[in-house]
Amino acid sequence: MKDIQTPEEIYIVVDEFYKKLLADDTISYIFTDVVKIKLEEHLPILVTFWSQAILGTGGYVNNLTQIHLDVNAKSYLTKELFDIWLNHFEAAINENFEGFNCERMKNQAHNLSTIMQIKIAQQDK
Repeated sequence: MKDIQTPEEIYIVVDEFYKKLLADDTISYIFTDVVKIKLEEHLPILVTFWSQAILGTGGYVNNLTQIHLDVNAKSYLTKELFDIWLNHFEAAINENFEGFNCERMKNQAHNLSTIMQIKIAQQDK
C-alpha cells in the first residue's frame, strides 16, 4: 500500500470512513437524525479540511470547533462516540493506505478528538 499524497486519495479515506459510520448503529444517528448530513455536500468539505491539514493545500474556512459544539448542543457527544469515530477513521486509513501522511492523519484525528472533548466539557460547565 502507498501513502496518502493527493486530495483524491483523501476522498477515498473519508468516503470509506462515512460508509463505516453510517453502517454503525451506535453512532450513525448523529449523522442521520441529529445533523442530517448530505454526503454529497459533506464529503468535499472533509476532503478540503484533511487536504489542508495533511497536504497543505488550504481552502478550509469553517469553524471546526463551533460545528462540533453545535452538534453537542443537539445531542451530547460522549467519549465513547469519539472513540467509535476514531476507530472507524483509523480503519478507513489502514485498509487503504500506509505511510507518513497516514500516521499524521491518524495523530491529528486523535488530537482533534481530545480538543473537541475538552471544548465540550468546558461548554458544559
